[in-house]
Amino acid sequence: MLMHMRHTQPELQFTHMLPYGAVIGDSGVQFVVFSRSATEMRLLLYDDVNDTEPVEILNFDPNQNRWGDIWSIYVPGLQPGQLYHFQATGPHDPARGLRFDANARLIDPYAKALAGTFQPSTDGIIRPPKCVVVDDHFDWAGDRHLKTDISESVIYEMHVRGFTNHESSGVEHPGSYLGVIEKIPYLKSLGVTAVELMPVHEFPIHDVQGNKLERPNYWGYDSMAFFAPHRGYAWDKTPGAQVTEFKQMVKALHEAGIEVILDVVFNHTCEGNENGPVLSFKGLENPVYYMLENDARYYKNYSGCGNAVNGNHPIVREMIFHCLRHWVHNYHIDGFRFDLASILSRDRSGNLVPNPPLVEAIGEDPLLADTKIIAEAWDAAGAYQVGSFGDDRWAEWNGRYRDDARGYWRGDGGTRGALATRLSGSADLYQPGGRPPCASINFITSHDGFTMNDLVSYREKHNLANGEDNRDGDNNNHSENFGVEGPTDQPIIDALRLRQIKNMLSTLLLSQGVPMLVAGDEFRRTQKGNNNAYCQDNEISWLNWALQEKNTELIRFVRALIQFRKNQPTVRRRTFLTGVPNSVGWADVSWYSALGTAVDWHSSELPIICLLAAPTPEEDPTGCGRDVLLMLNSSSVGCRFMIPAIARSLKWQMFMDTSLTSPKDIYPDLNGPLLPESGSYTLPQKSMAVYVAN
Repeated sequence: MLMHMRHTQPELQFTHMLPYGAVIGDSGVQFVVFSRSATEMRLLLYDDVNDTEPVEILNFDPNQNRWGDIWSIYVPGLQPGQLYHFQATGPHDPARGLRFDANARLIDPYAKALAGTFQPSTDGIIRPPKCVVVDDHFDWAGDRHLKTDISESVIYEMHVRGFTNHESSGVEHPGSYLGVIEKIPYLKSLGVTAVELMPVHEFPIHDVQGNKLERPNYWGYDSMAFFAPHRGYAWDKTPGAQVTEFKQMVKALHEAGIEVILDVVFNHTCEGNENGPVLSFKGLENPVYYMLENDARYYKNYSGCGNAVNGNHPIVREMIFHCLRHWVHNYHIDGFRFDLASILSRDRSGNLVPNPPLVEAIGEDPLLADTKIIAEAWDAAGAYQVGSFGDDRWAEWNGRYRDDARGYWRGDGGTRGALATRLSGSADLYQPGGRPPCASINFITSHDGFTMNDLVSYREKHNLANGEDNRDGDNNNHSENFGVEGPTDQPIIDALRLRQIKNMLSTLLLSQGVPMLVAGDEFRRTQKGNNNAYCQDNEISWLNWALQEKNTELIRFVRALIQFRKNQPTVRRRTFLTGVPNSVGWADVSWYSALGTAVDWHSSELPIICLLAAPTPEEDPTGCGRDVLLMLNSSSVGCRFMIPAIARSLKWQMFMDTSLTSPKDIYPDLNGPLLPESGSYTLPQKSMAVYVAN
């Protein structure tokens, strides 16, 4: 049979066209917005970000420009860069949840960029940042999602501005998307596979009266426009420039083999409660976009921030889907971490429901199939779903891992079993639901809480700079200062603190599951004991890169750990360990006391030995896996470990020992000293050693 070859055209870049917002046509722009209860709709056009009044007002004709609950108007002659607001007239009836304000200038819920800031007001009218008409075209030069398997991921949580804004960063574009590009060589040298960016959705820089915020939301968990990258992180202040700069950053990170995960905040907005301003959603269809109390004048508040987004309403659910697809296909984002994701599990009445439509649909969405989806599986109203959030498409921030790892290394009695469970991948949480170890995003620190350095330097939080009399922030930190609160010039204490940092980073990077580091922990970044630096847009939060030079020993240690993890499938299996012996008597994991005997899991003792067998050829076709021996001593005294009899016939070489000083603390080439022939090894207090079978 004669086969005919079909000639294909060069691949075109896939983009996701939004059905709402400002849609660019051949000779103008279509503006589309949803409002069920509005009686009038207007489009306000501006020439400049500093305009306090529009240069043109266009009225939507309800007979010609309204289709059901959709208002749509085409304006010929407009170009990308055009500035605009919506304005809606309707009932102001808080008892029914309706909060229309005919004078309010409204941010388009689908705005792709904002420009300017809140302008000073003398007439009581709030003038928020202006929306920008954006052309999504960008030369991606063939860039695609990297599709790194999540089981092979090493995530690095960072704040775009804080990453390079300190004068020590040495970049030409500090505090910006372009500044991140300049630091890519460092990220690549560290070995991380993904950066998880704290919120880049638009959020307020100034308050609604145009004043500098008394306590700025530096972290960005105060969303104002879900489709728009934050203008404050753009170096070029031209309206819409943040769109191009953000795409340049993603493209450059991908070229370096680094994925981009966004921390998204679909649980609340900056409009706040009944006392908050009308900026967007409130002035278009308040009862649809927010969960309201039975007395509709008031807002349900599962976020702790004044309101809760009504994520399981069909209209809002559609918006969230379009938003996720917009970031994935127009910005090439590789994944999302959903802040306070348990709110997404609540129905329109606020009740937690099984198989919530939004959570289930995100996991099944075909346009999101290449992305990683990660839940912060709790909210501010008591829901705690760690281990039970979503299906096997969802991974979770494992808060249990954080607490158990901290407790063990602090030396809390009775934590040996908990540590073993977390080190093994948290099967107690994820195996019952049929989810793999990579469902657990393991972390010991995050943006929320102490840095790693502060975790071993402070017993108490020191948040007075936040202006809330030290009432804010978690009081239960599982931290220890080892005799001095804060910085010390005592070498013995500082050496012990460094050892503890190495212990926790080693545990994190050698655990089954997916590790997440926090930017700067690898060179002892400090927030001076502040464990809730959400409002600190200053040196408390910014990375001081001078610490990079001061802590090269620790950076070398972390680099070697990350590389070991990448090379050793033994510590990143895709299925749970069983502990079942194989044909030669070895189990994939075995636990022993310091004497090399069976562990008494009910004992308050802390030292423990973990023996990990290399994966089988079926599990590891590359044959790279090695047998790994871990000895952990979180007690306050030294401990002599006896190697289990089953392992004494092997030749063991040191990979790392946190009690030793650099360069003898870690051997990146796995060529460290052999285990003593006696089969015993002594570790001082608060230390950990790892050997690899040769």
